[in-house]
Amino acid sequence: MRGTASEKKPIAFLKDFLFFIIGGALYAASVRIFTAPNQIAPGGVTGLSTVINYLIGVPIGTLSFLLNIPIFVWAVIALGFKTVAKTIAATFLMSAAIDLFSLLVPGTFSPYMGNPLLAAICGGLLEGAGLSMVFLRGGTTGGSDMVARLLGARVPHISMGKLIFAVDCVVILISAFVYRSLESALYAGITIFISSRVIDANLYGTDAGTGKFILIISEKNEEIARDILGNIERGVTRLQAKGGYSGRNGEVLLCAVRRYEVARVKEIIHAHDPAAFVIVGEAGEIRGEGFRRINAAAKGRKKKSTRAKR
Repeated sequence: MRGTASEKKPIAFLKDFLFFIIGGALYAASVRIFTAPNQIAPGGVTGLSTVINYLIGVPIGTLSFLLNIPIFVWAVIALGFKTVAKTIAATFLMSAAIDLFSLLVPGTFSPYMGNPLLAAICGGLLEGAGLSMVFLRGGTTGGSDMVARLLGARVPHISMGKLIFAVDCVVILISAFVYRSLESALYAGITIFISSRVIDANLYGTDAGTGKFILIISEKNEEIARDILGNIERGVTRLQAKGGYSGRNGEVLLCAVRRYEVARVKEIIHAHDPAAFVIVGEAGEIRGEGFRRINAAAKGRKKKSTRAKR
Protein backbone atom coordinates (compact mmCIF):
# COMPACT_ATOMS: atom_id res chain seq x y z
CA MET A 1 0.00 0.00 0.00
CA ARG A 2 2.87 2.38 0.78
CA GLY A 3 4.40 1.85 -2.64
CA THR A 4 1.09 2.60 -4.32
CA ALA A 5 0.67 5.80 -2.30
CA SER A 6 4.20 6.96 -3.13
CA GLU A 7 3.60 6.30 -6.82
CA LYS A 8 0.49 8.48 -6.70
CA LYS A 9 2.35 11.47 -5.23
CA PRO A 10 4.11 12.47 -8.49
CA ILE A 11 0.79 12.15 -10.35
CA ALA A 12 -0.95 14.32 -7.76
CA PHE A 13 1.88 16.88 -7.99
CA LEU A 14 1.57 17.00 -11.79
CA LYS A 15 -2.20 17.44 -11.52
CA ASP A 16 -1.72 20.29 -9.04
CA PHE A 17 0.81 21.95 -11.34
CA LEU A 18 -1.38 21.54 -14.44
CA PHE A 19 -4.50 22.88 -12.72
CA PHE A 20 -2.56 25.83 -11.27
CA ILE A 21 -1.06 26.67 -14.69
CA ILE A 22 -4.44 26.55 -16.47
CA GLY A 23 -6.10 28.46 -13.64
CA GLY A 24 -3.32 31.05 -13.70
CA ALA A 25 -3.70 31.54 -17.45
CA LEU A 26 -7.47 32.08 -17.15
CA TYR A 27 -7.03 34.44 -14.21
CA ALA A 28 -4.31 36.36 -16.05
CA ALA A 29 -6.59 36.73 -19.08
CA SER A 30 -9.29 38.16 -16.82
CA VAL A 31 -6.90 40.76 -15.39
CA ARG A 32 -4.93 41.70 -18.51
CA ILE A 33 -7.74 41.68 -21.10
CA PHE A 34 -10.84 42.78 -19.19
CA THR A 35 -10.52 44.20 -15.67
CA ALA A 36 -7.25 46.16 -15.44
CA PRO A 37 -7.58 47.97 -18.84
CA ASN A 38 -11.08 49.11 -17.83
CA GLN A 39 -10.08 50.32 -14.35
CA ILE A 40 -11.93 47.51 -12.59
CA ALA A 41 -10.30 46.29 -9.35
CA PRO A 42 -12.40 43.32 -8.15
CA GLY A 43 -11.22 43.12 -4.55
CA GLY A 44 -8.42 41.14 -2.96
CA VAL A 45 -4.69 41.62 -3.31
CA THR A 46 -4.87 41.49 -7.12
CA GLY A 47 -7.43 44.29 -7.09
CA LEU A 48 -5.22 46.36 -4.81
CA SER A 49 -2.24 45.63 -7.08
CA THR A 50 -4.29 46.80 -10.07
CA VAL A 51 -4.93 50.14 -8.34
CA ILE A 52 -1.26 50.59 -7.38
CA ASN A 53 -0.23 49.67 -10.94
CA TYR A 54 -2.48 52.48 -12.18
CA LEU A 55 -0.70 54.94 -9.85
CA ILE A 56 2.99 54.00 -10.21
CA GLY A 57 3.19 51.41 -12.99
CA VAL A 58 4.62 48.45 -10.99
CA PRO A 59 3.71 45.12 -12.71
CA ILE A 60 0.47 43.73 -11.28
CA GLY A 61 1.67 40.15 -10.89
CA THR A 62 4.95 41.05 -9.17
CA LEU A 63 3.23 43.48 -6.85
CA SER A 64 0.51 40.94 -6.04
CA PHE A 65 3.05 38.35 -4.94
CA LEU A 66 5.05 40.88 -2.89
CA LEU A 67 1.91 42.05 -1.09
CA ASN A 68 1.06 38.43 -0.30
CA ILE A 69 4.42 37.72 1.38
CA PRO A 70 3.45 39.25 4.79
CA ILE A 71 0.18 37.28 4.60
CA PHE A 72 2.13 34.06 3.92
CA VAL A 73 4.43 34.71 6.89
CA TRP A 74 1.41 35.28 9.14
CA ALA A 75 -0.29 32.15 7.78
CA VAL A 76 2.80 29.94 8.24
CA ILE A 77 3.14 31.09 11.85
CA ALA A 78 -0.57 30.56 12.57
CA LEU A 79 -1.33 27.47 10.46
CA GLY A 80 2.00 25.81 9.61
CA PHE A 81 3.89 25.59 6.33
CA LYS A 82 2.23 22.36 5.17
CA THR A 83 -1.21 23.99 5.23
CA VAL A 84 -0.03 27.07 3.31
CA ALA A 85 2.37 25.40 0.80
CA LYS A 86 -0.17 24.98 -2.01
CA THR A 87 -1.40 28.53 -1.55
CA ILE A 88 2.14 29.89 -1.92
CA ALA A 89 2.71 27.79 -5.07
CA ALA A 90 -0.63 28.77 -6.61
CA THR A 91 -0.11 32.46 -5.84
CA PHE A 92 3.38 32.44 -7.36
CA LEU A 93 2.20 30.76 -10.58
CA MET A 94 -0.83 33.04 -10.95
CA SER A 95 1.22 36.17 -10.26
CA ALA A 96 3.82 35.07 -12.83
CA ALA A 97 1.05 34.30 -15.33
CA ILE A 98 -0.35 37.84 -15.01
CA ASP A 99 3.00 39.46 -15.83
CA LEU A 100 3.96 36.96 -18.56
CA PHE A 101 0.55 37.31 -20.14
CA SER A 102 1.14 41.04 -20.53
CA LEU A 103 3.94 40.21 -22.99
CA LEU A 104 1.37 38.54 -25.24
CA VAL A 105 -1.38 41.14 -24.90
CA PRO A 106 0.03 43.71 -27.38
CA GLY A 107 0.40 41.01 -30.02
CA THR A 108 -1.84 37.94 -29.86
CA PHE A 109 -4.42 39.34 -27.42
CA SER A 110 -5.58 42.93 -27.26
CA PRO A 111 -7.14 44.45 -24.12
CA TYR A 112 -10.89 44.86 -24.45
CA MET A 113 -11.71 48.55 -24.28
CA GLY A 114 -15.39 48.45 -25.23
CA ASN A 115 -18.44 48.30 -22.95
CA PRO A 116 -17.25 48.25 -19.27
CA LEU A 117 -20.25 46.13 -18.28
CA LEU A 118 -19.21 43.42 -20.75
CA ALA A 119 -15.65 43.70 -19.43
CA ALA A 120 -16.90 43.19 -15.87
CA ILE A 121 -19.00 40.17 -16.88
CA CYS A 122 -16.29 38.50 -18.97
CA GLY A 123 -13.66 39.28 -16.35
CA GLY A 124 -15.82 37.66 -13.68
CA LEU A 125 -16.39 34.54 -15.80
CA LEU A 126 -12.67 34.05 -16.47
CA GLU A 127 -11.67 34.90 -12.90
CA GLY A 128 -14.18 32.41 -11.50
CA ALA A 129 -13.04 29.69 -13.90
CA GLY A 130 -9.37 30.29 -13.05
CA LEU A 131 -9.88 30.31 -9.30
CA SER A 132 -12.03 27.17 -9.54
CA MET A 133 -9.08 25.30 -11.07
CA VAL A 134 -6.95 26.25 -8.07
CA PHE A 135 -9.63 25.44 -5.48
CA LEU A 136 -10.30 22.04 -7.06
CA ARG A 137 -6.74 21.01 -6.13
CA GLY A 138 -7.02 22.26 -2.57
CA GLY A 139 -5.15 25.54 -3.09
CA THR A 140 -6.10 29.19 -2.67
CA THR A 141 -4.61 32.40 -4.00
CA GLY A 142 -3.80 34.01 -0.66
CA GLY A 143 -5.11 37.55 -0.50
CA SER A 144 -8.52 38.27 1.00
CA ASP A 145 -9.54 34.62 1.53
CA MET A 146 -6.36 33.89 3.52
CA VAL A 147 -6.68 37.12 5.51
CA ALA A 148 -10.31 36.25 6.25
CA ARG A 149 -9.32 32.78 7.44
CA LEU A 150 -6.66 34.21 9.76
CA LEU A 151 -8.98 36.90 11.09
CA GLY A 152 -11.69 34.29 11.55
CA ALA A 153 -9.62 32.66 14.30
CA ARG A 154 -9.72 35.95 16.22
CA VAL A 155 -13.38 36.81 15.51
CA PRO A 156 -15.10 33.40 15.22
CA HIS A 157 -18.57 34.95 15.53
CA ILE A 158 -18.17 36.49 12.04
CA SER A 159 -18.48 34.14 9.05
CA MET A 160 -15.72 33.66 6.47
CA GLY A 161 -17.97 34.99 3.73
CA LYS A 162 -18.59 38.24 5.60
CA LEU A 163 -14.88 38.69 6.33
CA ILE A 164 -13.90 38.15 2.67
CA PHE A 165 -16.67 40.53 1.60
CA ALA A 166 -15.43 43.16 4.07
CA VAL A 167 -11.82 42.93 2.79
CA ASP A 168 -12.99 43.14 -0.84
CA CYS A 169 -15.20 46.12 -0.08
CA VAL A 170 -12.23 48.03 1.35
CA VAL A 171 -10.28 47.43 -1.89
CA ILE A 172 -13.26 48.44 -4.03
CA LEU A 173 -13.69 51.68 -2.05
CA ILE A 174 -9.99 52.46 -2.50
CA SER A 175 -10.33 51.86 -6.25
CA ALA A 176 -13.33 54.20 -6.46
CA PHE A 177 -11.29 56.92 -4.74
CA VAL A 178 -8.17 56.39 -6.93
CA TYR A 179 -10.05 56.08 -10.22
CA ARG A 180 -12.45 58.84 -9.12
CA SER A 181 -15.29 56.78 -10.50
CA LEU A 182 -18.25 55.23 -8.69
CA GLU A 183 -18.94 53.20 -11.83
CA SER A 184 -15.59 51.42 -11.51
CA ALA A 185 -16.56 50.29 -8.01
CA LEU A 186 -19.96 49.07 -9.22
CA TYR A 187 -18.40 47.14 -12.09
CA ALA A 188 -15.94 45.57 -9.62
CA GLY A 189 -18.89 44.41 -7.53
CA ILE A 190 -20.43 42.79 -10.62
CA THR A 191 -17.15 40.99 -11.37
CA ILE A 192 -16.90 39.65 -7.81
CA PHE A 193 -20.52 38.46 -7.86
CA ILE A 194 -20.16 36.63 -11.18
CA SER A 195 -16.83 35.12 -10.17
CA SER A 196 -18.28 33.74 -6.91
CA ARG A 197 -21.22 32.19 -8.76
CA VAL A 198 -18.93 30.52 -11.29
CA ILE A 199 -16.76 29.12 -8.49
CA ASP A 200 -19.81 27.69 -6.70
CA ALA A 201 -21.13 26.16 -9.92
CA ASN A 202 -17.78 24.57 -10.80
CA LEU A 203 -17.02 23.21 -7.34
CA TYR A 204 -20.42 22.15 -6.08
CA GLY A 205 -22.93 22.35 -8.94
CA THR A 206 -25.77 24.82 -9.28
CA ASP A 207 -27.83 23.69 -6.28
CA ALA A 208 -28.76 26.33 -3.74
CA GLY A 209 -28.25 24.43 -0.46
CA THR A 210 -26.66 26.13 2.49
CA GLY A 211 -24.02 23.48 3.11
CA LYS A 212 -22.77 19.94 2.62
CA PHE A 213 -22.56 16.90 4.86
CA ILE A 214 -19.72 14.42 4.50
CA LEU A 215 -19.66 10.78 5.62
CA ILE A 216 -16.21 9.18 5.88
CA ILE A 217 -15.34 5.51 6.32
CA SER A 218 -11.62 4.96 6.72
CA GLU A 219 -9.01 3.09 8.72
CA LYS A 220 -7.46 6.50 9.48
CA ASN A 221 -10.49 8.08 11.14
CA GLU A 222 -8.50 9.35 14.11
CA GLU A 223 -6.00 11.28 11.96
CA ILE A 224 -8.68 12.58 9.58
CA ALA A 225 -10.91 13.84 12.42
CA ARG A 226 -7.95 15.54 14.11
CA ASP A 227 -6.96 17.38 10.91
CA ILE A 228 -10.52 18.52 10.16
CA LEU A 229 -10.87 19.86 13.71
CA GLY A 230 -7.46 21.53 13.68
CA ASN A 231 -7.15 22.89 10.14
CA ILE A 232 -10.75 23.64 9.14
CA GLU A 233 -12.17 24.10 12.64
CA ARG A 234 -15.28 22.03 11.91
CA GLY A 235 -16.82 19.57 14.34
CA VAL A 236 -16.69 15.85 13.59
CA THR A 237 -19.20 13.31 14.94
CA ARG A 238 -18.19 9.65 15.37
CA LEU A 239 -21.04 7.29 14.51
CA GLN A 240 -20.92 3.61 15.49
CA ALA A 241 -21.69 1.37 12.52
CA LYS A 242 -21.77 -2.29 11.51
CA GLY A 243 -20.96 -3.64 8.06
CA GLY A 244 -23.99 -5.26 6.42
CA TYR A 245 -21.85 -7.76 4.51
CA SER A 246 -18.85 -8.28 6.78
CA GLY A 247 -20.71 -7.93 10.07
CA ARG A 248 -17.73 -6.06 11.51
CA ASN A 249 -18.19 -3.15 13.91
CA GLY A 250 -16.70 0.14 12.75
CA GLU A 251 -16.96 3.90 12.85
CA VAL A 252 -18.28 6.51 10.42
CA LEU A 253 -17.28 10.17 10.63
CA LEU A 254 -19.98 12.78 10.01
CA CYS A 255 -19.02 16.37 9.26
CA ALA A 256 -21.12 19.38 8.20
CA VAL A 257 -19.25 22.06 6.24
CA ARG A 258 -19.74 25.15 4.13
CA ARG A 259 -19.73 24.60 0.40
CA TYR A 260 -16.29 26.14 -0.13
CA GLU A 261 -14.77 23.86 2.53
CA VAL A 262 -15.57 20.58 0.75
CA ALA A 263 -12.39 20.62 -1.37
CA ARG A 264 -10.21 21.12 1.71
CA VAL A 265 -11.88 18.22 3.56
CA LYS A 266 -11.32 15.96 0.54
CA GLU A 267 -7.68 17.00 0.49
CA ILE A 268 -7.27 16.04 4.16
CA ILE A 269 -8.97 12.68 3.62
CA HIS A 270 -6.85 11.86 0.57
CA ALA A 271 -3.63 12.82 2.38
CA HIS A 272 -4.31 10.26 5.13
CA ASP A 273 -6.16 7.55 3.22
CA PRO A 274 -6.52 7.64 -0.60
CA ALA A 275 -8.72 4.51 -0.37
CA ALA A 276 -11.23 6.06 2.07
CA PHE A 277 -14.95 5.71 1.28
CA VAL A 278 -16.48 9.20 1.16
CA ILE A 279 -20.06 10.39 0.64
CA VAL A 280 -20.74 14.09 0.05
CA GLY A 281 -24.39 15.09 0.25
CA GLU A 282 -26.43 18.27 0.04
CA ALA A 283 -27.64 19.70 3.35
CA GLY A 284 -30.57 21.92 2.47
CA GLU A 285 -30.43 23.63 5.85
CA ILE A 286 -27.88 23.55 8.68
CA ARG A 287 -28.47 25.29 11.99
CA GLY A 288 -26.14 25.49 14.96
CA GLU A 289 -22.66 26.71 15.84
CA GLY A 290 -20.72 27.85 12.77
CA PHE A 291 -23.87 28.02 10.63
CA ARG A 292 -27.26 29.68 11.03
CA ARG A 293 -28.33 30.37 14.59
CA ILE A 294 -30.98 28.09 16.03
CA ASN A 295 -32.83 31.00 17.66
CA ALA A 296 -33.60 32.43 14.20
CA ALA A 297 -35.93 29.49 13.55
CA ALA A 298 -37.41 29.80 17.02
CA LYS A 299 -38.23 33.48 16.40
CA GLY A 300 -39.93 32.56 13.14
CA ARG A 301 -42.12 29.96 14.85
CA LYS A 302 -42.92 32.43 17.63
CA LYS A 303 -44.09 35.05 15.12
CA LYS A 304 -46.28 32.50 13.35
CA SER A 305 -47.89 31.36 16.62
CA THR A 306 -48.56 35.01 17.59
CA ARG A 307 -50.27 35.67 14.26
CA ALA A 308 -52.35 32.51 14.66
CA LYS A 309 -53.59 33.65 18.08
CA ARG A 310 -54.63 36.99 16.61
